[in-house]
Amino acid sequence: MTETSENPLLDHLKRRIALGGPITIADFMNEALAHPEHGYYRKQDPFGRKGDFITAPEISQMFGELIGLWAAVTWQQMGSPRKINLVELGPGRGTLMADALRAVRNVPGLSDALTVRFVETSPVLRTHQQTAIMPYGIPATWHEAFDDIPVSGNAPMIVIGNEFFDALPIRQFERASHGWCERLVGVDANTGELGFVRGAETPVTDALVPATLRGTAKPGDIFESCPAAIAIADQVARRLNAVGGAALFIDYGHPHSAFGDTLQALKDHKYHPVLEQPGDADLTAHVDFAAIGRAMLEADARIGAVLTQGTFLRMLGIEQRAELLKEGADDVQAKSIDAALARLIDADQMGTLFKVLIGYGRETAPPPCVSGAEG
Repeated sequence: MTETSENPLLDHLKRRIALGGPITIADFMNEALAHPEHGYYRKQDPFGRKGDFITAPEISQMFGELIGLWAAVTWQQMGSPRKINLVELGPGRGTLMADALRAVRNVPGLSDALTVRFVETSPVLRTHQQTAIMPYGIPATWHEAFDDIPVSGNAPMIVIGNEFFDALPIRQFERASHGWCERLVGVDANTGELGFVRGAETPVTDALVPATLRGTAKPGDIFESCPAAIAIADQVARRLNAVGGAALFIDYGHPHSAFGDTLQALKDHKYHPVLEQPGDADLTAHVDFAAIGRAMLEADARIGAVLTQGTFLRMLGIEQRAELLKEGADDVQAKSIDAALARLIDADQMGTLFKVLIGYGRETAPPPCVSGAEG
């Protein structure tokens, strides 16, 4: 009989494993983050200084403002269509969208053309998002999944995903002597606690590993796959081809597929053991931007070369924007602006670790900051 703890989700997971055997890491992440009652994103607001982590929009208004201006120029390059959907995947507290809408409110015709669409499952965060954008008077709707967004009058679409893909469930595969073993989550027979276990060796999982990596794998190497991210990238690409538009994805990760265990947990702004207190800590993994790009290309969309966040924000003029903000600031405020700028673009902070991928429909002009286009 499984002992109960003070964590109902942990008890649920142990019962599930006892009945059906070890579960995939993707199943564990899905339960820990999205369980309808006890999931991390279902029951709390994890953002900001009082939460478990701070995202770029919470660091400075400049981030959301520049993304808003990027979207405005993209809209203008599309011929300023009379209607356009501005979609944000995983919009957090709505801070990025609010800053973006404030930055573009004086762009002629854009406010009248916009409909904001949030892809969000958390009731708590939906309330924050609604409050954040209320001052701008732009109509908004909420959707459980990207594919739930209707093709309304073939209106084109601009999609923004900032730190969205990193929270999607991943699977991990470990190279063994004769094949790949999936890393699973089981219950240790001695301690009764959750632990990682190996599944059976099988050559079938070779298909999940990019061909460029298969010949270089050594025993113990770990490859991470995110089927949900690939599926969403495919959906976005097909929609952009159907109605026109562009997508901007920003996250921490690597520009090329690689081996490595990047699964991590964050609680109270500190790293936390991955399998402890499920539902009470955020779980993330580095994004494989090469896999996202391949999915969009295979859906016949176009992509630009992967950029670092520092390069992208400099291209949009963040340093000039910081100087403009400091003109009306006192010394304390000016130092805060400088600190935020450094955090967003410096190589030893978010500037290099965070990457940017821009995708767009086959009939859409390349958006701002696209270089080395493929497709």
